[in-house]
Amino acid sequence: MFLPRMLLPRMSRHTPLVLMCLLPLAGCNSGDAPPKDTRGTAAAFAFEEATVDDLQARMRDGTLDSATLTRGYLERIAALDDAGPTLGAVIELNPDALREAEARDAERKAGKLRGPLHGIPVLLKDNIDATPMVNSAGSLALAKHRPESDAFLVAKLRAAGAVILGKTNLSEWANFRSTRSTSGWSARGGQTKNPYVLDRTPCGSSSGSGSAIAANLAVVAIGTETDGSILCPSAVNGLVGLKPTVGLVSRSGIIPISASQDTAGPMTRSVADAAHLLDAIAGTDPADDATRAARIAPYAAALKPGALKGARIGVLRASTGYQPGTDAAFERALQALRDAGADVQDASIANAGAWGDAEFEVLLHEFKDGLNRYLADSGAPVTSLAALIEYNRTHADKEMPWFAQELFVMAQAKGPLTDKRYLDAHAKARRLAATEGIEATLTSGNFDALVAPTTSPAWPIDPVNGDHFTGGGYGVAAVAGTPSLTVPMGDVAGLPVGIAFMGSAWSEARLIALAYDYEQATRHRKPPTFRASLSSK
Repeated sequence: MFLPRMLLPRMSRHTPLVLMCLLPLAGCNSGDAPPKDTRGTAAAFAFEEATVDDLQARMRDGTLDSATLTRGYLERIAALDDAGPTLGAVIELNPDALREAEARDAERKAGKLRGPLHGIPVLLKDNIDATPMVNSAGSLALAKHRPESDAFLVAKLRAAGAVILGKTNLSEWANFRSTRSTSGWSARGGQTKNPYVLDRTPCGSSSGSGSAIAANLAVVAIGTETDGSILCPSAVNGLVGLKPTVGLVSRSGIIPISASQDTAGPMTRSVADAAHLLDAIAGTDPADDATRAARIAPYAAALKPGALKGARIGVLRASTGYQPGTDAAFERALQALRDAGADVQDASIANAGAWGDAEFEVLLHEFKDGLNRYLADSGAPVTSLAALIEYNRTHADKEMPWFAQELFVMAQAKGPLTDKRYLDAHAKARRLAATEGIEATLTSGNFDALVAPTTSPAWPIDPVNGDHFTGGGYGVAAVAGTPSLTVPMGDVAGLPVGIAFMGSAWSEARLIALAYDYEQATRHRKPPTFRASLSSK
């Protein structure tokens, strides 16, 4: 959910890592060669790059059913995790997945259709409660934690007819354990890999969701974000990732970091699929106060061509300059926006990045408070942050072979949310990022959206030194709690990069419309080829 090294000057170039075990189909394998027959398997896969609308059309005309579709993805997961190095994307499968698919098929046969997700296999990040599976945040301390009920958003997915296929690996504790963490690594799941180049990061913390959907291991997935953890893994895995306004999607039943910034959201191969998924999961939850203010719109209805014509787009030039290839792709993206009829003008965020210290203070306080509540309320085997710190110390050989738990220790030292230090930091972060930041810029420039490169191309996985994060353009929306959406804008040496669209609170429908128009004009999404390294063919 979070890239901690973006907060402090000495942390600003790092993120998190992982090796995966596919449970229960296969064990973890290692090696330097790509999976056996990977390219042939990908080319022969019946549902390669399939979209929600494509699959619904096939199920509607009787040439496909959900059980066949679900079985195909289960076989795909087994094939890509059973030879050569694992992708490390899927940490656990839902043992009821085929039964769920068969039930949706029976409903379809009886004329009961629940909507566009009816019978569609969905993967969930492993910090979201979903019965009968474990919810662990990648930690061995919670490896036997089986919540008794679904998270609110999972209940909504089931009500929409989705088939819960399984859980995806993540940066352990959503990347809020250490300042030296490696994206995509968890003690329970191992190292998730980027399917474009296997020795490159999948970014984090929604690493498994990004890797899995890029590799066509499911139709769509849910990730979670505090600051970059949907946007970054989506961008480096060639996906569309949508971080909603905080409060549009319920957080109840999700292992938390921050009540101010946490949200779940879609990770998909197309803007249309993201819209369908958001339509299913958006909603008011009595257990999540933030959702009471939600302004919900029909998101798939925004999927119409021509949205960019006449739109005013603000360009955050200050969010460029950290990687030449990314800058070049961004300039091409800006020209594509102009060609589609957008009025593209430079823009700037007042006091950009000045909220970093305040944000960090807020996250430390809110993490302790929220995690203690979740552990106690969900009946977890470890019931407090203090107990987790002790568990990690006792099991340091397995839990801390690469990096420690500095953030845990720092959070444990914080007081309650009534502390003046917390209250002042909370007000400062929101004022600088939202009121005087993104909202002020959008209003003063009369912009429909702001754009920036989402992040750099994927860097090499390095468990010894941690992540080599060089920059990103989404931080202001994360701290402000406003929506952001990344879309593929090309690649750098075969590594995908994305463009981030950011808007005011509750402007998801407008962002979807703009991003859809850009996507249709450019069509930069390409499936991965599972290269072992950049030097391999």
